[in-house]
Amino acid sequence: MLEVTLRTPQALACMEAIAKEVPDAVVGAGTVRSAADAKAAAKAGAQFAVSPGYTSAVGQACRDQGLSLLPGVASGSEIMMAQEDGYTELKFFPAMQAGGGPAMLKAWGGPFFDVRFCPTGGVTPQNASEFLRLPNVACVGGSWLVPADALAQGDWARIEQLAREACQLKLR
Repeated sequence: MLEVTLRTPQALACMEAIAKEVPDAVVGAGTVRSAADAKAAAKAGAQFAVSPGYTSAVGQACRDQGLSLLPGVASGSEIMMAQEDGYTELKFFPAMQAGGGPAMLKAWGGPFFDVRFCPTGGVTPQNASEFLRLPNVACVGGSWLVPADALAQGDWARIEQLAREACQLKLR
């Protein structure tokens, strides 16, 4: 699975290239903030979407485009809005900056016992295992896997090593 964030003018072209040239890849769009983003991502070949927040309009647009959505939430109210629209797997973003990271997810485990989270934002190799040990965490996301300097230098060996290390994180 590859998430290409809609943060640069080249993002849609990158998604399209990945979808065409790497047939085994499941490509998705990140930073989907509007119905127009969802439509453009689907046209580029995205199979899923990830949003930094949640609105019913984004949820409906993703359904209309046939995109699975991992909606972002940072509060109890946002979780409830996403649940009203049928979403039970949510992105907790920004996990560390939104109030305590693992402690917040642990607290949400009571009232939102039927929700699973993917925390992103401030997740590092040093704290990822703390998140992954929580029963309401399905996975984590972190930009440490592809550092900007390694990408700019084409240091694929470093990126591969970071990915291998991520696979060794303690899950439970």
